Amino acid sequence: MVDVESDGPIPHKYSMVCFGAVVLETSLTKKFYGQIKPVSGKWIPEALAVSGFTRQQHEQFEEPEAVMKSFAEWLRANVKGRPIFISDNLAFDWQWINYYFHYFVGENPFGFSGRRIGDLYCGMKMDTGLNREWKERFRKTHHDHHPVNDALGNAEALLEMKKMGLKIPS
Repeated sequence: MVDVESDGPIPHKYSMVCFGAVVLETSLTKKFYGQIKPVSGKWIPEALAVSGFTRQQHEQFEEPEAVMKSFAEWLRANVKGRPIFISDNLAFDWQWINYYFHYFVGENPFGFSGRRIGDLYCGMKMDTGLNREWKERFRKTHHDHHPVNDALGNAEALLEMKKMGLKIPS
C-alpha cells in the first residue's frame, strides 16, 4: 500500500515531497517512510502545503537516489516476489513512484501495473458509484496527508474487504 505527497501535479516538472508504504498483512507493522529533496525549482505552494512542509524543509530532505534505493531494498526485504502497487489514487501515486524508481534506480520493482482500492471495492459491490463508501466505512487511521498514516488507513480498509471475501495473495 503506497501513498505519495508532492509539490505539483506531475513528476519531473515538480517534485515528490514524501511517500509512505505499508506491507499488506494482518499486523500492518512493516512500514516505510521517505522524504525526498526537490528535483525541480518549480513548486505550487498550495500543493506543497498539503504535505505540511515548507519549501525550506523540503530542500533539506534526502537525495532522491538514496531514498529510492533504500525503498527498493526495503521492498526486497519485506515482500516475497514482485510487490503489487496498491493505492487510493493509483493514477497519481504510481506515476511518482514509477518515475523516481526508473530515473534514480533504473527499474521499478512494482513493474508496470497496480490496483486502486476504490475500483476493487466497486467491483466487489458491482456498483461503480460507491467510490467513497469504503473510505468512510473501513479506514481506522485518520487520513491526515502523512503518507504512512494514509497508506495505513488504506491497508486497514483493504483488510476489511478481505474479510468480505476479496482474495488477496499472501
